[in-house]
Amino acid sequence: MTRLRGGAAVAVAMVFAGATLAGCEGLAPPADGGGPSGTGAPADGNGRAVSPLDNPDGTKPGLAAITSAADQARARALIEKVATKGRGPRTGYERDKFGYAWMDSAPGDVPYARNGCDTRNDLLKRDGEDLRFRTGSDCVAISLTLHDPYTGKVIEWTKSRATKVQIDHVMPLSYDWQMGASRWTKDKREAIANDPLNLVPVDGPTNSAKGDSGPASWLPPNKRIRCAYSVRFAQVSLKYDLPVTAADKRMMLRQCGG
Repeated sequence: MTRLRGGAAVAVAMVFAGATLAGCEGLAPPADGGGPSGTGAPADGNGRAVSPLDNPDGTKPGLAAITSAADQARARALIEKVATKGRGPRTGYERDKFGYAWMDSAPGDVPYARNGCDTRNDLLKRDGEDLRFRTGSDCVAISLTLHDPYTGKVIEWTKSRATKVQIDHVMPLSYDWQMGASRWTKDKREAIANDPLNLVPVDGPTNSAKGDSGPASWLPPNKRIRCAYSVRFAQVSLKYDLPVTAADKRMMLRQCGG
């Protein structure tokens, strides 16, 4: 499951400072069918969402669909650069090894870090519309409208029902651990956990269903953004030099016409 920091903990959504963390564990069946689920306008049609091909640092809102043949070719070329290897054991994984959620002190050059606002609220501000903030604060969101890319639903969110929107780690932290992050420094783990490139506010139940699955076993129900999702997965993989499984790479290429 930005300045981003937060994420998922053992297939269960956590709440920290009123913010829900997405579960990044457990297995979900492959999501092969179905168009955008739920009601409301498709998230990629809200006019603010940006294609991941044009948003390499994750600081622009949304996850717009990649539909043209030319852009899908660009997407496949990027995904082809991703290395592959088998998934390692989950032994030793703990969410806290990626830092607490949601921290505002990610190391290195992680966008939004150390700006005085926690990662979850940074992401809500990035992707939300019609935001209202707690009295006296320009950080803590108490209500907003979210065009959820994963389902295509428009979600009217309030802080009193925080779990309705969760922040997904596109490349789940447990997956990262199994693909090599277990050998990283804590600073690097905190960076990937809080990097806006790896974080998307989405429908809570949909995020919980994802668990720590890779693209071969879980894809967003909204078919239109599956290529964009695959590109974002690849961007995180390449930035942090983390391989994916061969099955995941094949599925990513397939979503972009490969």
